[in-house]
Amino acid sequence: MKKQSLFKQFFTYVSLNICGMIGLSCYILADTFFVSNGLGTSGLTALNLAIPVYSIVHGCGLMLGMGGATKYSIFRGQADSENASRTFSAVLFFTSVLAFLFVLAGLFLSRPLTVLLGADNDVFSMTHTYLTVILLFAPAFMLNDVFICFVRNDGNPALSMAAMLTGSFSNIILDYIFIFPLNMGILGAVLATGIAPLISMSILSVHGIRKKHHFHWIRHRISVRLMANILSLGIPSLVTEIASAIVMIAFNSILLSLCGNTGVAAYGVIANLSLVVTSIYTGIAQGTQPITSRAYGRGDRNTMKRALQYAVCCSLAISALIYLLFFFGAEAITSVLNSERDISLQYIAVSGLKIYFTAIPFAGFNIILSTYFTTIEKTLPAQVISLARALFVILPAVFLLSSAFGVTGVWLSYPVTEAVVCLAGVWLQQKGI
Repeated sequence: MKKQSLFKQFFTYVSLNICGMIGLSCYILADTFFVSNGLGTSGLTALNLAIPVYSIVHGCGLMLGMGGATKYSIFRGQADSENASRTFSAVLFFTSVLAFLFVLAGLFLSRPLTVLLGADNDVFSMTHTYLTVILLFAPAFMLNDVFICFVRNDGNPALSMAAMLTGSFSNIILDYIFIFPLNMGILGAVLATGIAPLISMSILSVHGIRKKHHFHWIRHRISVRLMANILSLGIPSLVTEIASAIVMIAFNSILLSLCGNTGVAAYGVIANLSLVVTSIYTGIAQGTQPITSRAYGRGDRNTMKRALQYAVCCSLAISALIYLLFFFGAEAITSVLNSERDISLQYIAVSGLKIYFTAIPFAGFNIILSTYFTTIEKTLPAQVISLARALFVILPAVFLLSSAFGVTGVWLSYPVTEAVVCLAGVWLQQKGI
């Protein structure tokens, strides 16, 4: 593949996927804006307490979607159409099983989960409502993730982007209608979020109706070895989402003890902006994935290396622009999501934004490198990076730094974690582990 044509392919996949992922992240950002304006600080606190469960559901969908689509692309690179369709069929089966378990949790376990997440009497009802409906819509979220990944890897990134954006814009419109004219409160916000993936999947169905797809549902005995391989390839995507859930739970707990519900609401502003920023790097990583997976299937190491270089350079350039925006626009950005003009919330969130987002160049590199290792079937280093970000570095960092520096230490724990993991990732890449 010529260098110019590779860059053109990279730009097409990545730009479309970034747009789509930003749109997808607007599920939660739109909720944040409308809940803040419609329900105030209590609504924002309830939303932030329940979001980790959405991250876990979304993470399971990405695990099966990214793992399955990566294996699908490798089989297609090897011209093995039968195993490519077997991969798709296995993914659909396990998605159905996991989604069913989430629905059962929504029906029978949502109340104890709400208590476990730390909701007090002031926000319990809203948190419980949001959590229950998110779990009941788990099949829609997970199937949407799977179909988006497979359609993108089937050579149609434009349709994947269109589906994500249409779903997200529908979410924004429905948020407004349900919360304000219909006065449905937190139930309206979460219903809008749940309906959005249904609309997205209706757009994705065009890929099948026009018979442009190369994957098909086929009846076959599920191969334990194939499914294990799919899951191992998808685990870093799951861990990335679980990382945000675990971090949010830990941060919420610490901030509740340091400054109460106002601290959690302030973190809600930062965390939801972080979801959008992270979605950009996920977009770069997932946009690069079909290129590297096919190149890996062909044994084309030169293309794999250049695609990774393009991804890292793109990530660094975007990081610089994002941080400048947050540094100089922190006051204005926070005030948009601080409808009650709470002075304490404004102060905590503004100072937090400037510290917290110094992590973004390191976070971008870590997400891209973890996905790259996955696409070339090096699951061990991918899992090391993901688990370090999710558990082994971030949790000790947030507890130690918050003990030493209070709220400032909470914000510092994120950039410290990502910088440490980044150094470990560079070492793993150079060692070729």
